[in-house]
Amino acid sequence: MSFTYRLVFFVASCFILNPCQAKALNIQLSDEAEVIVLILDPTQVELYSAFGHSAFRVSDPANRIDLVFNYGIFDFDQPNFYLNFTKGKLYYKLGTGNYENYKRYYFREDRSWREHVLNINQADKQAIFDFLINNAKPENANYYYNYCYDNCATRMRDVIDLTLGDRIQYDYSYASDSLSFRDLMDKYLTYQPWGDLGIDICLGAEIDETADGFHYQYMPLYLEEALKTAKLITDSAAVPVIASSQVMNVSSELPAEGGFRPIHLFVIVFFVVGLITHRGLKYSANYRFIDVILFGVTGLLGCFLLFLWFGTDHLSKYNFNLVWAMPLNLVAVFLLFKKSNPDWLRYYFLSFGGLQILLIIFRELLPQVIHFALIPFLLALALRSFYLAYLLKENKSID
Repeated sequence: MSFTYRLVFFVASCFILNPCQAKALNIQLSDEAEVIVLILDPTQVELYSAFGHSAFRVSDPANRIDLVFNYGIFDFDQPNFYLNFTKGKLYYKLGTGNYENYKRYYFREDRSWREHVLNINQADKQAIFDFLINNAKPENANYYYNYCYDNCATRMRDVIDLTLGDRIQYDYSYASDSLSFRDLMDKYLTYQPWGDLGIDICLGAEIDETADGFHYQYMPLYLEEALKTAKLITDSAAVPVIASSQVMNVSSELPAEGGFRPIHLFVIVFFVVGLITHRGLKYSANYRFIDVILFGVTGLLGCFLLFLWFGTDHLSKYNFNLVWAMPLNLVAVFLLFKKSNPDWLRYYFLSFGGLQILLIIFRELLPQVIHFALIPFLLALALRSFYLAYLLKENKSID
């Protein structure tokens, strides 16, 4: 069993509503009750934990209630889990659990986290508690997860907004840098270079739209920032939404820097392709394995990106990576090694190579970010494409 599987399984088992917690149904909170927002800082243990986490805590000593409500649960045992995951229809759920269990687990994980007590009246506390209890029922708990628009942080934001309505006023100055959804992800992926590359390849131009202050809150740390600067309008004055805050733990984790990164791989690929192409020109030798690898892999990846675009609900539409990860490369590499090559094949490789050069030159002007580490790989594709076009023009053997 992998570490990721064990981690998610453990967290899920801690927070599923159980009969002991169900006694909280229909309880009227006492004056001692508090509704608290928990914010956990990012950690670099796994890609999914690199963005941080958030949850509600409802504490009422008089009623012996101390529950955590966590919208970040998913279950490997749900029907068709892997199929739904592939299609972008992954069910997440609201789970509940004992606060002390939650605290022990994340202390053991050495996660930095903070607790913010909401500055709300008794009616609002009761409304949030009742909403969460009802939402945690098995028939209500599941929701379709979306990276940017429906996750553990946005669900919490929406619960607060539904309860407080127009009485809560946000100061969106934290969003003055006008970042896109992808930019916001990138801020947390410095130590996850391979995950960053995967996201930049698989998710299309939809996440390159500029996020407003409201949508910044899909990141837990920006939800925290929004609440720290928000005001609550009461009958007498505008008061801070957060009554008090407490730092529960400061992680001793120091993210590992360095290591083998995508830019290192693609620079190596470029020099290997350059060396092989040079030897091919010098010795009239053709190393067709490199073309099978380059154009076969990019063609297969292109088919996968088209599947993500048209066959799933992932944010993968309008993906400009299809300019280099082109499904037609599979056809081209197949025809390349037939004894008789069609005349248009040379023009295909000329066009494909030219597209890579244009993609590099105008990369910054596209409505989608093309990962900078791909530049040497695009150069390798262009070099090999022009070389193959030259061979086809000269009617030299590809065998």
